[in-house]
Amino acid sequence: MEPSHKDAETAAAAAAAADPRAASASSGVVVQVREKKGPLRAAIPYMPFPVAVICLFLNTFVPGLGTFVSAFAVLCGARTDLPDRHVCCVFWLNIAAALIQTLTAIVMVGWIMSIFWGMDMVILARSSPQGP
Repeated sequence: MEPSHKDAETAAAAAAAADPRAASASSGVVVQVREKKGPLRAAIPYMPFPVAVICLFLNTFVPGLGTFVSAFAVLCGARTDLPDRHVCCVFWLNIAAALIQTLTAIVMVGWIMSIFWGMDMVILARSSPQGP
């Protein structure tokens, strides 16, 4: 005679009570999640918080302007998530992102992208305690 579903649950609960490690191993807990960023997104510099807020403000009202200003933060030593790329390459990636935002602002895509870009700048500034 096969054990019923209720008996299987009772046996599993008893095993978990006997060995707490077994219960946690089978619960499927995610230990770490890493976001994969593209080269344009990874080129956003870690700036001081006030500068990031100014760039967000500029991106909100003039799409691409805050991203253009942030490109010069890279030349001033702000670090990015692209440590293996040369500073000039990261600078031009930010200029390209600003150009894309400005040119596509006509169809609202660039304006929305510009606002999200500014929000990412603020998020990065808050996650980095020292700024650059």
